[in-house]
Amino acid sequence: MTAPTEQPAPVNPELKWYVLKVQTNREKSIREALQRRINRDGMEASFGQIVIATEKVMETKSGKKRVIERKLYPGYLFIQMILNDESWYLVRDTSGVGDFTGAGGVPTAMEDDEIGRLIRQEEAVNEPAKIKIPLSRGDLVKIKEGTFENFEGSVDAIDEDSGKISVLIEIFGRSTPVELEYWQVEKP
Repeated sequence: MTAPTEQPAPVNPELKWYVLKVQTNREKSIREALQRRINRDGMEASFGQIVIATEKVMETKSGKKRVIERKLYPGYLFIQMILNDESWYLVRDTSGVGDFTGAGGVPTAMEDDEIGRLIRQEEAVNEPAKIKIPLSRGDLVKIKEGTFENFEGSVDAIDEDSGKISVLIEIFGRSTPVELEYWQVEKP
């Protein structure tokens, strides 16, 4: 889901944002089920937006780059609603919904600045997609292409924005950093 274009200012000042624990990998179908139930029961006035926080990430599989949408908080929905017995029951009685986050079984509303940060983070979708690099600092890798082909070294730094990594390889008995594209290396 794409984020709203502005800071979420509730139309109804009674609408508050809550965090809802749901079954992982079913966030979209649960959001749709909630929206259907809200419409069916005529409770649109008690509900605002239902948001799945996502970001776009560039992923390379089999040498092909593609942009995927990755959930920032898997297993959670952010729901704007007026909390009363009817709305609480409608949400809790929806298949796949776990519980609201909060202390002692009482849902806790999110602060406006918290949800604002979340929405701004999601609005970064207009920026270029981040590159998902399946390596971590310290990983042992083998260079499969370029001047240092077949050299082995360890990952020293990762720049996800540019898709480049720095690998420490040993040349003439010294550790030397070499900057490479992430796809030029593989785990041995």
